[in-house]
Amino acid sequence: MKDKSNLYDLKSRKNLHGDKSMSDFYDDITRDVLARTLWGEARGEGARGMVGVANVVLNRVKVAQEKGKFWWGNNIIQVCQKPYQFSCWNRSDPNFKKLQNIGIEDKHFAKAMELAGLAIAGQLEDLTRGSTHYHAKEIKPYWARAKEPIAVIGSHIFYRLVD
Repeated sequence: MKDKSNLYDLKSRKNLHGDKSMSDFYDDITRDVLARTLWGEARGEGARGMVGVANVVLNRVKVAQEKGKFWWGNNIIQVCQKPYQFSCWNRSDPNFKKLQNIGIEDKHFAKAMELAGLAIAGQLEDLTRGSTHYHAKEIKPYWARAKEPIAVIGSHIFYRLVD
């Protein structure tokens, strides 16, 4: 029987068949979903605006982990794609089709991919100070009534609505 302990090359993160491990495959999907969320929600806000959206996603994941689970999902993919939480994923949103077709050749998406990688690695400062929600300045959602904003980044207003 062949020794299988050396069938994985740690440097390339691939097995000897050239395939990524399942963990690496899932990490790549997670990064892609987060990057598409950043691009779809804040590409016009520059890097700081995309970091703010990444902060909200990560803060929601943190809340879910602390509570054992939460209605908006328990990991980055679930949080990003929870219906009606990040509008770029809503099928009726004009950004949804764009989101599906964007590629790394777009400079804003390339930046979103970079920031998503940093976010997943825990290397982003939380510019939103723990925010779990945000909205564009021109929108007045019901959930923001009588709530105190924590941060404003570009045209987005951020709130922490979970203790």
